Amino acid sequence: MKIKASKGRRIFLTANFIIMALVVFVTLYPFIYLIAQSFSSDKAVAAGLVTFYPIDFTVSTYKYVLKKAEFYRYYGNTILYGIAGTLISVFGTAILAYPLSKSRLRLNKFFIPFCIFTMYFSGGMIPNYILVAQWLHLRDSVWAVLLPGAISTFNLLLMKSFFAGLPEELEEAAAIDGMDTYSIFAKIIIPLSKPIIATMCLFYLVGIWNEWFGPFLYLDSKGKWPIALWVRQLVEGASNVETGSGAEESQITATIKSTTMVLTSLPIICVYPFVQKYFVKGMTMGAVKG
Repeated sequence: MKIKASKGRRIFLTANFIIMALVVFVTLYPFIYLIAQSFSSDKAVAAGLVTFYPIDFTVSTYKYVLKKAEFYRYYGNTILYGIAGTLISVFGTAILAYPLSKSRLRLNKFFIPFCIFTMYFSGGMIPNYILVAQWLHLRDSVWAVLLPGAISTFNLLLMKSFFAGLPEELEEAAAIDGMDTYSIFAKIIIPLSKPIIATMCLFYLVGIWNEWFGPFLYLDSKGKWPIALWVRQLVEGASNVETGSGAEESQITATIKSTTMVLTSLPIICVYPFVQKYFVKGMTMGAVKG
């Protein structure tokens, strides 16, 4: 039997739908605008005619960008940094968050406030540069991009809270069966932590994929640039990024920025649907009873 919703309920649902539709529109419009601009002619973009859909539809900009060898080199660098940096960051965050989640460890009263302190205060750009470039001698090295921001304190606290919420009975049962701490962490904790690990992978990957300031500071060799730094140079109109010459290239000057942004955003957008199912933390419910 279908129950008819009350008037107040219908008003609430209508208002909720309108508000959510506005939020979705505000969220999606910038990307829709970029896509429309990337498929439009340079004259239409310069005249401000592009809004929701392409004007004078063309794919010449995509052909131009995809023909450039440096685009693939920078893209390959970003993929390398993204995979290596995500693995390093997630591993480092996990092995630090797990002991911090154990309140019985006395030194946690020192280490937890010490980690939280770094969220609010940092050494500053100049001390960080001196540390990385002069003391550690990592300038113009891939490690200068991967190591300085390897562990995010915010992500560390998220993973610590997740570990603290896991049933301790599982660890106690494993210890009774003869497993040591490392085996418990590898064979019990990690398999139960797929939601938070997937979340951390996504957070770190997006951060590394969009990072340009660190490579801008530490990488002298242009061949080691990530795609984000190249796109930044395009947006800024930097003179050290060649956009070529000739009629074809001058025609697409205004749309090349949008095209490169769309192409660099696609991999991250494609990752989201496969990761979002792990955001729900219900995998350990009933684990003790089972």
